[in-house]
Amino acid sequence: MYPTIFKFIHMYGLCIAIGLVFCFIVLRFCSQRMHIDEKFAEFVEMDGYISILAGFGSAMLFQSFYDFIENPKNGFHFTTSITFIGGLLGGTIVFFLIYFLYGRKKYGAKFIEIQSILPCCILIAHCFGRIGCFFAGCCYGKETDSFIGVKFPDLIHKVYPTQLFEATFLFLLFILCLYLVVKKNFKYTFSIYLSCYGIFRFLIEFIRGDHRGKFIGSISPSQFWAILMIVLAIVVFFLVWKFDKLHKQVKEEDSNDDSLPSLDA
Repeated sequence: MYPTIFKFIHMYGLCIAIGLVFCFIVLRFCSQRMHIDEKFAEFVEMDGYISILAGFGSAMLFQSFYDFIENPKNGFHFTTSITFIGGLLGGTIVFFLIYFLYGRKKYGAKFIEIQSILPCCILIAHCFGRIGCFFAGCCYGKETDSFIGVKFPDLIHKVYPTQLFEATFLFLLFILCLYLVVKKNFKYTFSIYLSCYGIFRFLIEFIRGDHRGKFIGSISPSQFWAILMIVLAIVVFFLVWKFDKLHKQVKEEDSNDDSLPSLDA
């Protein structure tokens, strides 16, 4: 719609930048409210910076791979187009690699304390990213004569503004997860995020109109990963339950040890 303002500010990049700023504001806010160790929270933030950069590279790599699958005769070419789920997957892998190779050794097994905050950070950043897609005129829906249809400059017909549908959904899910974390100290926001977004993404793909390549039969790449996200939500639920239980046991044992009288003369 408005890819640039003032002739030099790209709205897509601006919205992504705003989303990332809010992402780390949410991380700091929730870390303070939940009394997360300050040094560990700073490490998670630095890990996040690196993982986001890796995520952008992964997003481009995944889209290049999808393009190659659809037209292998053209050869493999690295594209500047990105796909969110590919970026999320690559960024998540890098995040956990850094945590287990460095963070866990330095700060101990504290990830369970902060993991519930991370979906809130992802959701608010993704929300602004989808608003950026709307301004850029990408990730649009199928043609429609409905009153909610939007006419983009490069398209002949009005289309569903799927970018705004998704941005609205992501913001509402962000509010829900933030409330559960801050007010209820809820530990399973990752499962809520993965299952809710997986279901939403699978369904909204049916009205997406931009061509992003085929993957398996009539299933789009995003629908394939959406199914895996739903399955992963169940796995993550039981993992969080298990490690949270172990973490509480360790804290109780440490508390009991501290309460014992000293035997020093």
